[in-house]
Amino acid sequence: MGTVTDITWAPLLPLPLVALAGILMAGLLVFGLMRGMPGIPWRAVAVAVTLLALLNPSLVEEQREPLADLAVVLVDRSASMALGDRPALTDSAVKGLGERLARLDNLEVRVIEALPEAVEGPADSGTRLMGALTRALADVPGESVSAVIMITDGAVHDVPDSLAGLRWSAPLHVLVSGRSNAFDRRLEIVEAPRYGVVDEALPIVFRVFDQAADGTPVLVTVTTPDGATIPRRVTVGERHEVRVALSHAGLSVVRLEVEENPGEITTVNNQAVLPINGVREDLKVLLVSGEAHTGERIWRNTLKSDPAVELVHFTILRPPEKQDSTPIRELALIAFPVRELFEGQIYNFDLIIFDRYRKRGVIPEIHLQNIADYVMDGGAMMVAAGPDFATALGLHATVLGELMPARPTGTVHVEPFRPGATAAGRRHPVTATLAGIGEDVPSWGRWFRHVETTVTTGDVLLDGAGGAPLLVISRAGEGRVAQLLSDHLWLWSRGYDGGGPGTELLRRVAHWLMQEPDLEENALTASEKDGHITVVRRSMDDDDAEVVVTAPSGEVTTLELETLSPGRARGDFMAVETGLHHISDGDMATWIGVGSHNPLEWRDPRPTSAHLQPLVEESGGHLSWIAHDQLPTVRRVTAGHDMSGPGWIGLVDHNRHVVRGIDLLALMPAWFVLLAFIAGLAAAWRAEGR
Repeated sequence: MGTVTDITWAPLLPLPLVALAGILMAGLLVFGLMRGMPGIPWRAVAVAVTLLALLNPSLVEEQREPLADLAVVLVDRSASMALGDRPALTDSAVKGLGERLARLDNLEVRVIEALPEAVEGPADSGTRLMGALTRALADVPGESVSAVIMITDGAVHDVPDSLAGLRWSAPLHVLVSGRSNAFDRRLEIVEAPRYGVVDEALPIVFRVFDQAADGTPVLVTVTTPDGATIPRRVTVGERHEVRVALSHAGLSVVRLEVEENPGEITTVNNQAVLPINGVREDLKVLLVSGEAHTGERIWRNTLKSDPAVELVHFTILRPPEKQDSTPIRELALIAFPVRELFEGQIYNFDLIIFDRYRKRGVIPEIHLQNIADYVMDGGAMMVAAGPDFATALGLHATVLGELMPARPTGTVHVEPFRPGATAAGRRHPVTATLAGIGEDVPSWGRWFRHVETTVTTGDVLLDGAGGAPLLVISRAGEGRVAQLLSDHLWLWSRGYDGGGPGTELLRRVAHWLMQEPDLEENALTASEKDGHITVVRRSMDDDDAEVVVTAPSGEVTTLELETLSPGRARGDFMAVETGLHHISDGDMATWIGVGSHNPLEWRDPRPTSAHLQPLVEESGGHLSWIAHDQLPTVRRVTAGHDMSGPGWIGLVDHNRHVVRGIDLLALMPAWFVLLAFIAGLAAAWRAEGR
């Protein structure tokens, strides 16, 4: 609290009238003085007292309480500020600046941490410090702001053209955290498809930027969805195109990475991950039925019901060695094109199904070897076994038997049984969500024939009579094999004894064989929407469900996953940073991009003064590099004076206060005026009497 004394004037008459009266009185006094009239000085005293009384002067004493000005320290905590030595430089500057500001009187200091999650704006909007500053000062009178001090790397993406439109008018001082000679290399995606047809080459256009190596060749590695790598030597600054083919339908991830430039400030933007949804134009399936039987129709109905499936179906009505009088026109429309199918066109098929096929000399051993090679190279084969599979004529006795996970014991169970799910079947995506599988004893209809086998590899998803394997799947080389060890699946389609999910089971097995990603038993996937990331982990093992998430800045967090069902766990988190996030459980890993392929935050993370320098000059502030220069001193300045100088920055002293009390003392009280007026006239009359 302080006291301020001043003189105020409260004229009893309008000032023009007082001035007119003063002029008239002065004229009369001058006239009298020229005529030599005595007592003029005393009359002048009386006139002066009268005029002064009309002006009504008072002595005012105010009890003032000063109001503190506000100094705003805005600290940039965006993702790019976590690079290199910037965190240490920033923390040191905040501490040193706080100590200097604390020594100044009548000053409130407000430190604002502009965190990434506090940024309001569209996705991938970069660092928006001016927006954070405007929100922080929304409840503050503009005239109370003494100065704004920004500690940032200068990579600010919402800088206005001018400060004229802001509510506050104060010097803007910027302390740039980082080194002015820093350089960086980054990979930018120019064009990339979001969808693509499986097995068709898709173009991806990219470009590499590097201020320290412009025009020089660098190595870019492209990782395809199947894990293969494509090295490319490209020139920095030029557009380049690479073509990648998708091997399966569903979501695929293509990753591009440019080699590191030693000394660059970050490698976060040296890579890009492209999620591409693969679609199949046509799924070509070859169905070979060894004989006509009741369940043959279920295969045709299931496969033909899918509009994306192109089915080629042959049924062997009689072996070549059998001769009878049946007319040819009653046997088949065309002969079985064995050579064309299993030599020239075998790799055109996505799946080959043998339905109750047995060795009858129709498909020679050399062609069966072609089928085995096709499977080992990435093809798919399914065997639906009938009673003949338990004999020496079964497919297990051919070269294909080496690819099968189950081999017959020679026993065929002919008795009623209900198919049931195994422990693996309750976890595997092929069967885990089938209707009724969650029951202790599935209420599925009964079957009556089952080939007993011994499993050597793969996963048993369903069991049958006596707990023997009924549905077995496995991998063989790059391909996949499935065995259904009964020919009574058709009973479910007919609704016998309540039926069962026969059509859905066949569809899922077929899609797993064709490597549908959503049916992979061991997979780690992530999806993103508006910065919200969902992680789903599928596993056939019982282990702890947690993953490690590495953000673009390198920050590592552990995400606990919630078990939703056997073999399936899920976790959700909100991404704070834009860019590539790496997610791993130790064995499996995936990448997910938040924001665009080229996040604004990482487009050029070098520290710079170019963006904020015009605003600093407009406000009369000061810009310095805290990695090179000493931290400036601070001082209070009066509005209208210099706001900064060599080694110092100024904070405006607005001299704001609140008046808590007023004492008023009239300097011309009525009694004094009256006495002075009478005394002046009396002295004038006395002088005239002499």
